[in-house]
Amino acid sequence: MNNEIILDTKLIGDIKGNFFVPSYQRGYRWGKSEVTRLLEDLCSTDGKRNYCLQPIVVRANGDKYELIDGQQRLTTIYLIYRYMNEVSFGFIDEPRFTLSYKTREKSEKFLKTIDESCKDDNIDFWHICSAYQSIKEWFDKKDKKSTITNINKYFDEIVKVIWYEVSESEDAINLFTRLNIGKIPLTSAELVKAMFLSRSKETNLGKKKQEEISLQWDYIEKELHNDHLWYFLTNKTKIKYQTRIDLILDLISAKPIDNREKYYTFFKFDEMSKIDSLDSIWENIQQTFLILKDWYENHELYHKIGYLIASETLTLGEIFDISKNKTKNKFREVIDEKIKNSIKINENYSELSYEKETDRNRISTLLLLFNIESVRQNGEETQWFPFDKYKYSKDEKVLWSLEHIHAQHSEGMKTQETWKTWLTLHLPSIQVVKKESNELIDKIKSAIKKEKLERTEFEAIQKDIINILSVEGNIEYLHSISNLAILNCGDNAALNNSTFDVKRNAIIEMDKGGKYIPFCTKMVFLKYYTPSSDNQLHFWGHSDRVAYIKAINEILYYKSHYLDEPIYLEGEEN
Repeated sequence: MNNEIILDTKLIGDIKGNFFVPSYQRGYRWGKSEVTRLLEDLCSTDGKRNYCLQPIVVRANGDKYELIDGQQRLTTIYLIYRYMNEVSFGFIDEPRFTLSYKTREKSEKFLKTIDESCKDDNIDFWHICSAYQSIKEWFDKKDKKSTITNINKYFDEIVKVIWYEVSESEDAINLFTRLNIGKIPLTSAELVKAMFLSRSKETNLGKKKQEEISLQWDYIEKELHNDHLWYFLTNKTKIKYQTRIDLILDLISAKPIDNREKYYTFFKFDEMSKIDSLDSIWENIQQTFLILKDWYENHELYHKIGYLIASETLTLGEIFDISKNKTKNKFREVIDEKIKNSIKINENYSELSYEKETDRNRISTLLLLFNIESVRQNGEETQWFPFDKYKYSKDEKVLWSLEHIHAQHSEGMKTQETWKTWLTLHLPSIQVVKKESNELIDKIKSAIKKEKLERTEFEAIQKDIINILSVEGNIEYLHSISNLAILNCGDNAALNNSTFDVKRNAIIEMDKGGKYIPFCTKMVFLKYYTPSSDNQLHFWGHSDRVAYIKAINEILYYKSHYLDEPIYLEGEEN
């Protein structure tokens, strides 16, 4: 971006001059839906809020403007003015601008007359007449007099366009191709950047300062492309940022997370520029970035803020607002309170059950915090929870879910393929645990090879396998927190429904293959928490559950104080 751009916002009523549409563009093509949507949007303001159209991109060419982008919008506005002038018998002025066409000389005259008898003379006339008819029909359904008065007033007082004027040396065809054929529109970030580099703003920003801002802007954008930083700040969700510095700009503009107005942020910055100097606005952008970078580089804040964002307890915007006008200590106190409240429940944690959907969310949040806090408290600040790996993977979907450490059910297993996969997964474990059980091993191998495996046969073999690979009494604790962990098995129903030993083997293979496994999930399946004296390598039993709950309490109750009281194993007395 160069500093030959003139960037401004203009009220519709202030648009003046002669615009010509160059030969590389097609003619006017808006239909009834686009015309009606524009009128409805104008009316929806009810005169109480500013409304901004998308950019009008032009290049000065002698005493005219070459219209690079915005032909459809500007032509429709022209037609609305023509209609209001006609119906008001001249009380409302005609358009204050003209439109001409490099290769369609007759269209300029036709716009001024809208002679419907010539509608079928060419395709451009037809579309112009159709749009004009749509405008008539729309006004006919309203209180015509008051609506015309209001629309004209809105044009003069609240409806603006982004005026984006490039220098005469700009390659207009390449810019048009980018904006229209390439479908890469001007972004809010690009327009805010243009504010600082534009020659239209009456500021004291010299060329040297503009070059400095341009370099610093690119530096911030580059820093935000560090995925470790980016996924600490964001979740892979609804908002799609075309440039990552948009995140900083949205924070400063306090853009609501559900606001879909494309240029909301730019218009907020445009309003700021009417009050503050561009120097102070730029200082605010830099300061906001440095605050986020400071959180990222602070081991404690990185994990605590990262948890609040990852668990969707708070948005980055909400955390940013909390941080304003607070000392670091006070900020930490509020953050700790927010974390504590995020896992606070009214009942005993041992009563939470995987079978209840609301409980699943609570358990997932608690286990996520357990994972993040375990990493934070481990290794004297040498380890950092990898939010980028937790939230994003380039080669596969990230489908973290609450999984049973040891499963004894068959959810989602409805096909022969999943039954045979389940048997194949469990065969190695049976061969190790029950080497002498040749009869069962033969049954499993035979069932896997069968062309058609009946459900009853599979379920009978499955029952025998589960009995061998389960510890007696395990079933009553199947859906409790002591038998749950965060795991990414994707949509593999057979693995989701597998016993502990099978999942353990699968996780070891994932780990060997370099796949990310949450810290505590890995510790569970490697029996890190279970004392060696109680360790039964192939099984998940009472002693394992006790050790697992003890580890959660150690991290979240005794060290962090996020739990109001420790978690008790199912059936234990307080």
